[in-house]
Amino acid sequence: MPAPMPSPQFLNLRGGGTFVALEVSEGARPICHYAGVDLPEAEAAELALLSTRQHAPGGPDAPISASLLNAIGTGISGPAGLIAHRGGQHWAIDLRVTAVEHDARSATIHCEDAVHGIGATHRLVIDRGTGVLTCSTSIQNLSDDVVELDWCAALCIPLDPRCDQLMSFSGRWAGEFQIEQTALIRGSFLRENTSGRSSHDAFPGLIAKSAATNETQGPAAAFHFAWSGNHRSRVDTHSDGARMVQMGEMLFPGETCLGSGERYQTPDMLAAWSQHGFGALSRSFHKHLKSSMLNQRTADRPRPIHYNTWEAVYFDHDEAALLDLADKAAEVGAERFVLDDGWFGARRSDKAGLGDWWVSPEVYPNGLHPIASKVKALGMEFGLWFEPEMVNPDSDLYRNHPDWILQAEGVKPISSRGQLPLNLTRKDVREHLFEKITALVSEYQIDYIKWDMNRDIQLPGGDDGRAVSSAQTRAVYALIDQLRAAHPKLEIESCASGGGRADFAVLKRTDRIWTSDNNDARARHSIMRGASHFFPLSVLGNHVGPEKCHITGRRFSMAFRAGTAIFGHMGMELDLRSESAEELAILKEAIALHKRHRALIHGGNFIRLDTAPHINAFGCVAQDQNEALFAYAKLDEEPATHPMRICFSGLSKDKNYRIKLVWPPENPSISAPSIIDAAALHAEGHIFSGAALMGHGIQPPLTFPDTCLIYHLEFAE
Repeated sequence: MPAPMPSPQFLNLRGGGTFVALEVSEGARPICHYAGVDLPEAEAAELALLSTRQHAPGGPDAPISASLLNAIGTGISGPAGLIAHRGGQHWAIDLRVTAVEHDARSATIHCEDAVHGIGATHRLVIDRGTGVLTCSTSIQNLSDDVVELDWCAALCIPLDPRCDQLMSFSGRWAGEFQIEQTALIRGSFLRENTSGRSSHDAFPGLIAKSAATNETQGPAAAFHFAWSGNHRSRVDTHSDGARMVQMGEMLFPGETCLGSGERYQTPDMLAAWSQHGFGALSRSFHKHLKSSMLNQRTADRPRPIHYNTWEAVYFDHDEAALLDLADKAAEVGAERFVLDDGWFGARRSDKAGLGDWWVSPEVYPNGLHPIASKVKALGMEFGLWFEPEMVNPDSDLYRNHPDWILQAEGVKPISSRGQLPLNLTRKDVREHLFEKITALVSEYQIDYIKWDMNRDIQLPGGDDGRAVSSAQTRAVYALIDQLRAAHPKLEIESCASGGGRADFAVLKRTDRIWTSDNNDARARHSIMRGASHFFPLSVLGNHVGPEKCHITGRRFSMAFRAGTAIFGHMGMELDLRSESAEELAILKEAIALHKRHRALIHGGNFIRLDTAPHINAFGCVAQDQNEALFAYAKLDEEPATHPMRICFSGLSKDKNYRIKLVWPPENPSISAPSIIDAAALHAEGHIFSGAALMGHGIQPPLTFPDTCLIYHLEFAE
């Protein structure tokens, strides 16, 4: 006689405009009936009834509902969110609810497969202020025999069937965060990354949408995997038409084996939903990062204007030249001076010295004290570049400890940029690095570390021959956490050849991302626009580069270079000695403009405008809608005789605004008179209604390509 069916138990989780409807009956599989924008007054029980399906010809006698991991033993038609076994046995896992703890916004769901000796604990939490859902799963071995875990998603989340298209973010070094559009078909969208970092080409973020969704309207759902190592993202359309999203850590063969009682904890997956387009999703993620994840000691203070020495001197370090650069940086308004690669050991090129973390006596016979003292006397903070996770074979560290690198047994180590990766899962390696770095931080009173990682890790083998990629990422976190605990005021930048390690997990322990090594002002617009879908401007380093970009070879005016860098965590990475007095004056004016509006840029609501491909338009609107700063960048020639009007967004239709063109300093119009003259935009400005500025828009002047206009709007009685 079949066992009686358990009585249904339903959970309704709500917060910040998000609703998650769960069925968690004891002895049954846990089911998510709905995850998305709140449905006022709706209950999980009624959604379960509304979702009732019947037997389909050719299918199982009873329809199979998706569960929180869709384990193989459920017989679900799509890919499993959990794959584990014991030497090829006990793989048909089927998890059933054993206990539930919950409140209005969170749930912890304990499940077990008693036959196969596997336990799972799912954790779901909705943020009250932003509606962002954070979810994860831990797997426990409840048997005496070892469990081999091949794959475990943080959770399998159902997707609104109206969202039949996908925005993903790919790219390359110096071209990160490029948006790709994909139509979802019956089958799978799959993106995998085994680079040992979040990567340049497979950012762990997805946005599902409908064909009609844009920045301000239409259904959309965003998902981010908060993890700085290998990862897999997939969206599957099952044979029954249901769509599921999975994100998890991509594990090497045999990497995660659980002994009796041992647990594996997935990193977090974050999700948010909107019926008002992509912009609302971005603002939810921005607010969540700033309010719940960033260290508040840096989040609550103005972000200092950077000066970084890399593209000014590269490896050609000279004390007198650097002291001169410090003077010039302070003169144009820099608030932080960062000494980049080349100050240590035998590091006269990228082929030697990496790993030898002591100041080179040949280059700096007086140590770094003259530079650090000068920088601080000028009122700037002092920063220093490190790449702790790598080593050059031509270094004292490698010669003394060749066994300290990651390597796969029987395979020749892969050299990249003349570097090999250190095995940070070894305690002695972490202790050595902490000792060297903390000594320098203490001696020179370093305020800021640029923490770089300039290569992928293809063969993450540990001392016992097993893959340790997951443990390596956690070891990096542990080392950064140790340094932050020892130096509470120290700020750290996450750099990995630019944006190769950019995710919410690394930002829990660092303070900003170096968005890209590419300082080409035109390329920066697509890079920053893509990154802004998940990251706020306050954590995205955005620098003024030299007139001729060192990566693309293109030349841009100082007005375009500086105007582009104003929106972000602004900085400079150019040789100030080679810029003319006129260019330095423009740069100084741009920095002053950024400082005047820094609180608005970093604290306002970020708005992207829907534009033609040759235009990038975006802005920041104050929380009370009394002030805004919008950029309008023309990146190519117009297809028509006149550009389309700029229709602002995020303003109050019931308020009037005085609008001025505050950048560039000179009138950029190629003919006169223009609207700049008619509306006195370069003088006292003109007052327009918010309704007109949003519903009708303002005509931009005719300008050459590679021109960045910045409009300031302020509430007017």
